[in-house]
Amino acid sequence: MEECREEGKNFQELVDLVERLRRECPWDREQTNLSIKDNLIEEAYELLEAIEKDDREGMVEELGDLLLQVVFHSQIKKDKGQFDINTVIRNLIQKLIRRHPHVFENVDYQALEGEDHLKKWEAIKQKEKKRRSILEGIPDRMPALMRAYKVQKRMAKVGFDWENPQQVLEKVEEELEEVKNAKTEEELKHEIGDLLIAVVNLARAYGINPEDALHRSIDRSIRRFQYIEEKAREEKKDLKEMGLDVMEQYWQEAKSKGL
Repeated sequence: MEECREEGKNFQELVDLVERLRRECPWDREQTNLSIKDNLIEEAYELLEAIEKDDREGMVEELGDLLLQVVFHSQIKKDKGQFDINTVIRNLIQKLIRRHPHVFENVDYQALEGEDHLKKWEAIKQKEKKRRSILEGIPDRMPALMRAYKVQKRMAKVGFDWENPQQVLEKVEEELEEVKNAKTEEELKHEIGDLLIAVVNLARAYGINPEDALHRSIDRSIRRFQYIEEKAREEKKDLKEMGLDVMEQYWQEAKSKGL
């Protein structure tokens, strides 16, 4: 109980601090929900990086930064007389209770498999949101690769899916041919989009998150290119003077070293 009181005290101190900053700091006072919206995305990605690195100190800092965004956005709305952080918290509490009837109501979900739990969760969300489509609620601003993955997973839940990975491989090959045969820039844009969708489906068919897979490939590319840069420094050469053949040689060398 003492710990709960301490948490409540700390949280209220944060809310009061943000309210004071909005009154007394010229920069904080002029901010709007729109002006700071990108900060929310940036802080979320910094937290994600800390989680993936299992950086505990980083997680403490980034969770705090993300919490600040929630409190700040709520304070802006409070200043306009629309809602405050307590409204946000109460809404969240009510939603959690509604979506966990097996915990808060006399509903026995113990016999259900994990997938059935997810279906129940989705059914409750559909009812709450009064959605006419299972694809509603996926944010338009979500990164495209992640959005494609989420859309495909939703469609797969009702059986709209490939039967096996081989079928998806064939679809990837088909889309690649259509890219090769595109005649205009608009057609090329269309077909490359379809090819990317097919590749996302392929990753999903093998149980791989395409966003994670692409991030790992990007990390490898960065390490290998930095190896090329190091070689250029050792040889006292400008990268532009090194030449593609030499850079490719060092790229393969970095690859053989497991970079």
